[in-house]
Amino acid sequence: MMALLVVLTLLGGCARVRTALALQPDDTVVGEIVVATPEKGPNDPGPVITLPSDLSDEVEVSEYRQDGYAGSVLRFSTLTFTEVSTLATVAGPAGGPAPFTLRRVGNRVLVDGSVDLTRILGDRADFQLKISFPGEVLETTGDAESGTVSWTFKPGEVGDVTTIAAFDDPHSPSVLGWSLLLAAIVAAAVGAVAELARRTRNRPISPASR
Repeated sequence: MMALLVVLTLLGGCARVRTALALQPDDTVVGEIVVATPEKGPNDPGPVITLPSDLSDEVEVSEYRQDGYAGSVLRFSTLTFTEVSTLATVAGPAGGPAPFTLRRVGNRVLVDGSVDLTRILGDRADFQLKISFPGEVLETTGDAESGTVSWTFKPGEVGDVTTIAAFDDPHSPSVLGWSLLLAAIVAAAVGAVAELARRTRNRPISPASR
């Protein structure tokens, strides 16, 4: 999902916004976002990206120049769901935030958002989003294949981004409780083996009968 919605309801013309996100079992997100516009010349930097101050150390921003587009590519590896939603407010000088949220409810992860391209016209509008999940995709408005959901948004339309995926909450009491129970069983087994070995090793020798 990272081309997650860095938004640009946007720049009043053609643009490329590609987001690829990969959700991890520990509820962190690895991703990449490309934000670019058709380059006007060899020195055109493309849209200016300003990161939220609390994410400046978590997101790497580098130059993007490909297929006649110029801009930036944002990369990150350990953002939380909340931080990814915050990153969706990043925009160029004429852009605006695209509502997007990732949240967990029990053993379900919910993705909700929209991409408003009603003000975008032109043949060079390229808006794509891909999100990979470590579990089963139950419902989605995108195209799902092997745990990855993708969207390609059309200029002049509002794209709906909705997905429900199922994978275990790494912080749930059930997971923690099972881990503690398993640790207790292993510890008890180790203790029993150690005690048996001690008794066997220290068993008193009976005096020989005459």
